[in-house]
Amino acid sequence: MEKLEILEVLNDWNYWNKELPFTVKRDFYDAKISSYMKNDEITVLKGIRRCGKSTLLLNQIKQLLKSGVDKNEILFVNLEDPRFTNLLHVELLEQIKDVYMEYLNPKGKPYIFLDEIQNIPFWEKWVNKEYELKLSHLAITGSNSSMLSSEIASTLSGRYLSVEVFPLSFREFLSFKSLHVNSKLDFVEKKIELNRALEEYRLFGAFPKVLAYKEEEKKELLTTYKDTIILKDIAAKYQLKSITTLEEISAFLLANTGIIQSTSKIKNNFKISFDMAKDYVEYLKNAYMIYEIKKFDYSLKKQNLNDRKYYSADLGLSNLYRVANLKNRGNDLETIVAVELFRRGDKIFYYKTASNNEIDFVVSKDKTIVELIQVSSSLDDEKTKKRELEVFEKTIKELSLSGVKCSVITEEKSETIQYKNVEISVVNILEWLI
Repeated sequence: MEKLEILEVLNDWNYWNKELPFTVKRDFYDAKISSYMKNDEITVLKGIRRCGKSTLLLNQIKQLLKSGVDKNEILFVNLEDPRFTNLLHVELLEQIKDVYMEYLNPKGKPYIFLDEIQNIPFWEKWVNKEYELKLSHLAITGSNSSMLSSEIASTLSGRYLSVEVFPLSFREFLSFKSLHVNSKLDFVEKKIELNRALEEYRLFGAFPKVLAYKEEEKKELLTTYKDTIILKDIAAKYQLKSITTLEEISAFLLANTGIIQSTSKIKNNFKISFDMAKDYVEYLKNAYMIYEIKKFDYSLKKQNLNDRKYYSADLGLSNLYRVANLKNRGNDLETIVAVELFRRGDKIFYYKTASNNEIDFVVSKDKTIVELIQVSSSLDDEKTKKRELEVFEKTIKELSLSGVKCSVITEEKSETIQYKNVEISVVNILEWLI
């Protein structure tokens, strides 16, 4: 590729001679990424495709310009530009840097943002060279968790700080819709709007761009997201000749979010080998389409042998596969809570008592269980109330816990109740999310 051709591509994606586009701030991520970049380590943003990683890079560029960094000292490279398609090798990164240095002639140490870095084989070697020789400030994004496999992580060991990016939290979702809750009074006055927003969040998910589309167009956009993830982040990466079974397993796990599954069950359902079932689930996890939690056990060996629960990264994707009128509300609310717990950085498990009663989430911090959480739309039905509440006492006894917080997240009013000598906080899901 000729120098001027490379410069043309770079010019299209950079803002040396044009204004940056409008973007919505995501305060949690913006502050975290900015803090990491100040440490001069390699900043790695990873997460499901279309969750907003590229926009977060643009937010960083805006902050740099605001702080006085010259625009010519900033380089943004979109490694999914089709003009680079047949040139995706590590030498391309050096060519891009050379062209940038020659034509833009930055006076200071440049800030280089590499978007979708996983497309370049052995990218970590070039990035490590830039870091070790102190040639550039670096921030990179990727849509596959294997971009930081053990081999790559060892090359960059101690040189990078990682940020996992999720689709919008409910608080961010409200902010994108210009709906702000700043006080308890605000919450009461906007309760109807908040409930309506939660329903949209549940049905169409939280990919940022989806919010801007009309309801009838949202499904079409989500379908393109799903297809791109399956084709680019899984089939192409793992060189799969056929994607039919992969799509079927994807549909099964996404539609049945929050349900305990085993590799053997998936193997039998789809009439494939155990290894294939295990690999396909791993591929979906690596592409951030699903998240996994294990059954809690004090024995790590038993944890690894027990069945897992899988949660959809985004309910908009789940609803692409579901049959109309199927009742999924309970599982959807549980999924919203699960992803929010992941987003907050909590270590979570599920648990089943000796009598087969299930605790949705066992929350662990610093290797100590700090909270047990149940998620239920309502506790009005006595049978449901008994099932959701009596499991706390059983779990506390079986796991020999003390001082652990017990919570039920529901769509009802928040209150504190006593049930069989256990104090339980009933928390409205809107209050918990906001």
